[in-house]
Amino acid sequence: MEAKTLAGIAAGIIVLSCAQNLRKKKNKLRRQRRWWMLSIHKSRGQFNGLILLADLQKEPSGKFMNFCRMSAEDFEIILNQIGPHILKQDINMRKAISIQERLVITLRFSATGNSFTSIGYLFKVSNQTISVIVPEVCKAINEALKDQIKIPKTQQEWMKIANGFQYYWNFPHCLVTIDGKHIVLQAPFNSESEYFNYKKSFSIVLMA
Repeated sequence: MEAKTLAGIAAGIIVLSCAQNLRKKKNKLRRQRRWWMLSIHKSRGQFNGLILLADLQKEPSGKFMNFCRMSAEDFEIILNQIGPHILKQDINMRKAISIQERLVITLRFSATGNSFTSIGYLFKVSNQTISVIVPEVCKAINEALKDQIKIPKTQQEWMKIANGFQYYWNFPHCLVTIDGKHIVLQAPFNSESEYFNYKKSFSIVLMA
């Protein structure tokens, strides 16, 4: 066997060995966590969403409605329907986030459009956890209420809605209303102030 061939084989073996060692080091670093929980989240037991909810429910000025965009009674109704589906078990390392906190986090996100980071600081929950909570709770709400929210299918059902608009709001011949919501986004390139809103952030208005 020629010397060049032997040198090529040796070089290949060295390169392959280095690649395998590098891959092992990356996997080891990926498995190691720098910390289990941030220090600001460790104090959740001292001030968490349950305490905040209790304070809002005691407040007579309607702050609970403003915070959750629903009454305390409606909150309890939804909680009773979806509670068993979003309940998590405690583990040795930490206590599970309660069903009340899971629901209020989702409602607050849906009502304000705030980022997971902003809501995480409020409830002392990590962004990653909130990114799991919100879809799970939304799915549970959809399953629980899908039979209660229906599109009218007959002329009589549409007339009932129109009569309701006229009776409660003095709007005749009205079947549906729309509302706008600011969806926070990263400012598009070279858009300048086009997407800048009165809340001092960048957003686009969604009509629904």
